[in-house]
Amino acid sequence: MQYHLNGFKTGDPAISQPSHPDESAARSSSVPEEVDVLIVGCGPAGLTLAAQLAAFPAITTCIIDQKSGPLELGQADGIACRTMEMFGAFGFVERVLKEAYWVNETTFWKPDGTKDNGVSRHGRVQDVEDGLSEFPHVILNQARVHDFYLDVMLKSANRLEPHYARQLIDLKIDPTSGDAAPSHPVTASLKRCDPDHEGEAETVKARYVVGCDGARSAVRKSLGLALQGDSANQAWGVMDVLAVTDFPDIRLKSFIQSADEGSIVLIPREGGYLVRLYIELDKLSENERVLNRNIGVDQLIAAAQRIMHPYTLDVKDVAWWSVYEIGQRLCDRFDDVPQDQAGTRLPHVFIAGDACHTHSPKAGQGMNVSMQDSFNLGWKLAHVLEGRCPPQLLHSYSAERQAIARELIDFDRDWARMLSAPVKSTADSKGDGVDPQEVKAYFVRHGHYTAGTATRYTASLITGAPTHQKLAQGLVIGKRFHSAPVIRLADAKAMQLGHTVKADGRWRVFAFCNDQDPAADSSSLHALCDYLALSPDSPVRKYTPAGCDIDSVIDVRAVLQQDHQLLDLEAMPAFLVPAKGRYGLRDYEKIFCPELKDGNDIFEMRGIDRQQGCMIVVRPDQYVAHILPLGAYRELSAFFDGVLKQP
Repeated sequence: MQYHLNGFKTGDPAISQPSHPDESAARSSSVPEEVDVLIVGCGPAGLTLAAQLAAFPAITTCIIDQKSGPLELGQADGIACRTMEMFGAFGFVERVLKEAYWVNETTFWKPDGTKDNGVSRHGRVQDVEDGLSEFPHVILNQARVHDFYLDVMLKSANRLEPHYARQLIDLKIDPTSGDAAPSHPVTASLKRCDPDHEGEAETVKARYVVGCDGARSAVRKSLGLALQGDSANQAWGVMDVLAVTDFPDIRLKSFIQSADEGSIVLIPREGGYLVRLYIELDKLSENERVLNRNIGVDQLIAAAQRIMHPYTLDVKDVAWWSVYEIGQRLCDRFDDVPQDQAGTRLPHVFIAGDACHTHSPKAGQGMNVSMQDSFNLGWKLAHVLEGRCPPQLLHSYSAERQAIARELIDFDRDWARMLSAPVKSTADSKGDGVDPQEVKAYFVRHGHYTAGTATRYTASLITGAPTHQKLAQGLVIGKRFHSAPVIRLADAKAMQLGHTVKADGRWRVFAFCNDQDPAADSSSLHALCDYLALSPDSPVRKYTPAGCDIDSVIDVRAVLQQDHQLLDLEAMPAFLVPAKGRYGLRDYEKIFCPELKDGNDIFEMRGIDRQQGCMIVVRPDQYVAHILPLGAYRELSAFFDGVLKQP
């Protein structure tokens, strides 16, 4: 974090200067009459979006929820490596690391083949492969994730806070287009649910509305959309318990498959004592609902005890429990524009998270994919609202995230089916069982997917073609920017390069230098910086508003090949040490070198062509948008010309 740019300030540097001179003006108990963005739902997707938009003081955002206050006990708990990378961009990943349970290893249990039909361990693997991410897979109560987002929002310039106890009753969209189109085309009718204002009506007019209001989404219903899919007719229970047990892997993530009693997915929780058990229950009849079974917590405990035999499970306290049925459902689009009108109509209402895709919780992807939905949408809304991009950019949200959700549904269907299948040694003669070794192999094989790092966006307006992919084979176009260790030249600080990509809506261009002397006036680095600083075709010059810092839209940084102790900062291009702020202070944090002491050379780790070097363009949501040669000025400008518009 950088601060003191425009003057010394005491106190917590994470607290932004308020955009309202009177902070109470930003904390009115009534919802505003007009907003840029109305977010419906204070779940993980809604809060991710609100925290992203809170980074833009000029954008007015309102987030509402039907609940009476913040979540206290969440249902989701698994946080994938990719999500941890995103938390780093929002500035609270260290808090998550401190509180969470770290999933280091996973064990696999199967029937032991004895007359007692007990279970025994048959495998143990590292949960996340080495080098996949600088962050671990962790477990933390969803409510704490909400707390961290709420803290980010409250410290923002707009001091953004949710309006609780509001129910969305109706949503109307004015279809008028062209010059006659209203500035705020979406009208939301709300009803208050708090005791002092029970039933009172409120109306909010918005430029855009985003429904993050769960599987029973009122926003989705207002659009006439429906979740389409199948149910597996399989009941499962889940409970968070404090228990005394002699099961040896109670503090390790475990998959337990019994001979005849079903399966358990065991997830240790934060704090050292709590543990979550996903427990397979009976098959449901066709069209039967799990609620019809009247399953209670005592039945869940008894089922868990049978599956874990011969080990004992003495449950002392149940913090939370539920029963559910497995199903995978998906909307065919994530905005209000029918497919046949995409060329003539712009989206103004979106859905994210469980509002547009639902699945079983055992792959640990629900909360993670939901937050990635709104991280994808947030910067796009900000770009359009601030005039950086034409509104056609917003079509890319549904196109990109619906494809990712479909992949999730397919993966979850296979994984849930595998965990619910009988163990092959006890299956009938039709051979419809599953070999426990197959479960283990499937888990290992799909490690990139469960870590959240398999997402890859296809070529589009904001994702280039892989023409020059060979210049950086370990940084794949369309996939997330895979961080690696570097040393910052100015202060010799060891750090992760990816951690410079914050959730602030800026594009990044990383110039990985070739094998020339970067200090030489004839070097490719100097030539690139001269072009970006001086040419009228430079995207940095073209798209930076007058009076703003040179990196306010496109942040350019360089990664050199040499040892940092052998280089002179003052010999580097002035463009990489720009003057910023009202005092013209120099920014010393844009030039990096490999971390050579421990052998973690970023050029080797990410397959960067040392002889040619390259430019890596990174989207505001941390995904690689393009790879270009260092001298591809025209191609770089053409890419940004296709995305941004001049202020």
